[in-house]
Amino acid sequence: MANIFKFLIPQEKKFFPLFEKASGNLVDISKTLCTMVNTADPAVRRELLREIEKFEHIGDSVTHEIFIELSTTFITPFDREDIHALTSAIDDVADFIHGSAKRIEMYKIPCPDNTISKFAELIEKGAHELHKAVSGLRDLKNVDEIRAACVRINSIENHADDIFDNAIARLFEEKKDAIEIIKVKEVLSVLETATDKCEDAANVLESIIIKNM
Repeated sequence: MANIFKFLIPQEKKFFPLFEKASGNLVDISKTLCTMVNTADPAVRRELLREIEKFEHIGDSVTHEIFIELSTTFITPFDREDIHALTSAIDDVADFIHGSAKRIEMYKIPCPDNTISKFAELIEKGAHELHKAVSGLRDLKNVDEIRAACVRINSIENHADDIFDNAIARLFEEKKDAIEIIKVKEVLSVLETATDKCEDAANVLESIIIKNM
């Protein structure tokens, strides 16, 4: 009956461009993070951090816009809870990217650093996969492609977990300065959490597919 009801009553389509704007912004901010952590020039890094901050503000604005639409729209394309969860997860990824970049700058973490660069690369890959999956929500004709993107995101998150565990083990083995250990561990934790949030978004996408098949 729910599917028949959705068919008979037009759904508000303005959510899809907003979803895609949010996930596209995630691609932009993740690319900038990659450039930042692979740049040795402090002045350039500070400028890239300002770019990341701009993208983070854009993400907040889109999130706010989606939530306003959610509160004023009668018929939504998916469950309200899923729309809220997907939007929040995408926003969280951007927040943690910004948080990691800010800490790298504040703590004066030396870059380029192989582990940090690898995390940034994985986050960017996850953002691209998430954008592919979100872009497929408009008509759900390519469900297999959405699922495949979600599987790749899960794989990226698992890889990030392994990198984090190994990096923390090396950190305690090689570093003697407790303050330095705390700084690096916090940066790595925030980067790893960004991949967790990407997986959260993928899990919501899979839930949407199941409910709308």
